[in-house]
Amino acid sequence: MPNPINPPAAMSVDVEDWFQVENLKPVVPRASWDSRESRVERNTMRILELLEKSGARATFFILGWVAERQPALVRQIAAGGHEIASHGYGHELLYNLSPDEFRADVERCKRILEDLIGQKVRGYRAPSFSITDWAVSILQELGFEYDSSVFPTVAHDRYGRLPGVDGGRPVLELRPGFFEVCISCVPVGSRGVPWGGGGYFRMAPYALWRAGVRRILRTGTPYLFYIHPWEIDPGQPRLSGLGTVNRFRHYVNLDRSEERFRSLLADFRWTTVGDVLDQWKRRVPSRTPLAASQPQL
Repeated sequence: MPNPINPPAAMSVDVEDWFQVENLKPVVPRASWDSRESRVERNTMRILELLEKSGARATFFILGWVAERQPALVRQIAAGGHEIASHGYGHELLYNLSPDEFRADVERCKRILEDLIGQKVRGYRAPSFSITDWAVSILQELGFEYDSSVFPTVAHDRYGRLPGVDGGRPVLELRPGFFEVCISCVPVGSRGVPWGGGGYFRMAPYALWRAGVRRILRTGTPYLFYIHPWEIDPGQPRLSGLGTVNRFRHYVNLDRSEERFRSLLADFRWTTVGDVLDQWKRRVPSRTPLAASQPQL
């Protein structure tokens, strides 16, 4: 049973279709996206069903490309009491974009989402957590209140970094009025062992994963989990031509993922990233924002 003394945990869902994942990019040309079998609606609806059964709320970081083609899905997520946030439009890694390209991508997605739900979109998450320092100013200028892209863990070939952000501070104010809500790690020094979701969640024994979440929550700091709709879909197409690493990252334990996800929903109290941020701001006195360098335009 969840411990009522512990702070609630933040559930997040990165809404993208199976063929848009970075692991599959070597064998899935972007030009083929519209001709691929779309499975994002059915998988996201299944996640919504599981959330409703457990009484959980979540933040859905939605790809603008998906929102354009599935507007009813976006509205249904919002109608369920969940937070709508941005995952950008085209699922491009930030460090492959210029600042102007990034601004256009994010502004396009934000406009689509806000037009669909009639509410302000507060949060952003970079594809594959590829956040960069220069993106922070752009996000704030576009009206975002928080980013949730930093994974303060050991080196990873896709993850981005923000100066001064480490595993010791899961939520911090980067600039006045703009916050970073980090993906969770079990802390080890200034970095940590990844404990936020994705392939890490699919690989670890569930009992061990649950113990790690409890350890984080016992410190009184928020816990932030993420999952993708395609991760509960073991029936998705299996593509040939992938390298060993990418194949393993994408397909490992897909057949066990939904069962583990149901257990996770039952074992903890879940709310949105925005709610956790608001609670954190009320609990933690305002501090001098972390200095961040200006974007190099």
